Amino acid sequence: MAYQTFRQEYLQVPPVTRAYTTACVLTTAAVQLELITPFQLYFNPELIFKHFQVWRLITNYLFFGPVGFNFLFNMIFLYRYCRMLEEGSFRGRTADFVFMFLFGGLLMTLFGLFVNLVFLGQAFTIMLVYVWSRRNPYVRMNFFGLLIFQAPFLPWVLMGFSLLLGNSIIVDLLGIAVGHIYFFLEDIFPNQPGGGRLLKTPSLLKGKQCLIHQKMIPITIRCLKSDREDLHGVKVSASEANKWLCQYPDITGRN
Repeated sequence: MAYQTFRQEYLQVPPVTRAYTTACVLTTAAVQLELITPFQLYFNPELIFKHFQVWRLITNYLFFGPVGFNFLFNMIFLYRYCRMLEEGSFRGRTADFVFMFLFGGLLMTLFGLFVNLVFLGQAFTIMLVYVWSRRNPYVRMNFFGLLIFQAPFLPWVLMGFSLLLGNSIIVDLLGIAVGHIYFFLEDIFPNQPGGGRLLKTPSLLKGKQCLIHQKMIPITIRCLKSDREDLHGVKVSASEANKWLCQYPDITGRN
């Protein structure tokens, strides 16, 4: 019974959030069980480009240190804000969310060449927090019952918390910088006079999003009747659903 409940809750997590958090937990578990070591995972440009250990471009985002308070703190923030982004401003836009991951990871890796960081997962989490906070400016936050502030201040509060704990703020600054670049290019610049969208999700990713498992699936289709808008739950075939999802993305909640 407990397994069925856990499985049901696990499958309800949005796909990108589920995949990333699962990969992080499994990587940490593998290190704890001594199946692999952090030395096989960390970001090292020389090993990547000279010895072709290209897996380090990904694995350095998956390890958050040994199991402990720091790991749990990072996992909670990663899961919470990644899920809120995917279910919020990226609802029905899985391809765009994956593209944000790729863009943020690429930019962070480039910056990582010039800073002394061997694992970039924490900075990536701060990037997600920053984008969420800027897209939800009126949400009031309560930080451990000590501070109450608006959401856009959250990344800076986390940086101050890191400073109090004696940690390097380079991680936080890197995440904030990459998050701001993405937010500016995606949300601010397109709305400026003479601006435009510079970040466009590749059609390859969008094509993958439109593939639906070949079975009958329940979706909600927007029907217009008698000059009024009604919502009806309709079961359609996979091929018909593909047509609707690709041609009318608004029915999935796309903004």
